[in-house]
Amino acid sequence: MSEPVVAIVVAAGSGVRLGASVPKAMVPLKGVPLLRRSAEALVAGGVTHLVVVVPDDQRRAFGVALLGCPVPWTMATGGARRQDSVAAGLAVAGEWAPPHRVVLVHDAARPLVPPEAVARVIAAVRGGAPAVVPVVAVADTIRAVDENGSRIVDRSGLRAVQTPQGFDPDVLVTAHRALACAGVVVTDDAAACERLGHPVSLVEGSTDALKITTSIDLVVAGAVLDDRERRATGSPQP
Repeated sequence: MSEPVVAIVVAAGSGVRLGASVPKAMVPLKGVPLLRRSAEALVAGGVTHLVVVVPDDQRRAFGVALLGCPVPWTMATGGARRQDSVAAGLAVAGEWAPPHRVVLVHDAARPLVPPEAVARVIAAVRGGAPAVVPVVAVADTIRAVDENGSRIVDRSGLRAVQTPQGFDPDVLVTAHRALACAGVVVTDDAAACERLGHPVSLVEGSTDALKITTSIDLVVAGAVLDDRERRATGSPQP
């Protein structure tokens, strides 16, 4: 049996910017909820247990979306902030999941992360890294803005951060406790670990792992799925 890998899937977002009438994680991408696609990608990459953090009043709908999931899963109730939701997921994982040395934190809004990217994160944590982040190079020209105007930033040293991020569970739990005690707000779990002096390792991410935020992102994600299907079947480009 493979060594347990637990993923905290943050799925409590409202989807307001998508203009959706359902939580973002329940928005369909070519007929399949973002949450379900994210769960399947994580499992294909090596995850063995899922803790899905959901709005408390949406547990039934989320449970339906997860029916037939090939690994054990449970739910936690989301908090007011993302870090509160992750902390809630960690608490449930600590009580429910079997002993594990790898925990991932993934945004349900990144449904197309390739399994091989997930596997790279897991391998890096198993190799001894306390915190691991998948990244991609920044393609756009970037300008930094301040009170004196703006200036071009050299993008060669910049990387865009994705999920799933991977951690030693003890490191991540301690980092979130420290955030709560200090009243500090972060939007990135690796940053929480970095505050305590833990190094953050980078692995190759994927442009496929785009975050679904607006309706345009759904269109792009649909095109990515179409391209995957063409490559899988050997169909010619349209």
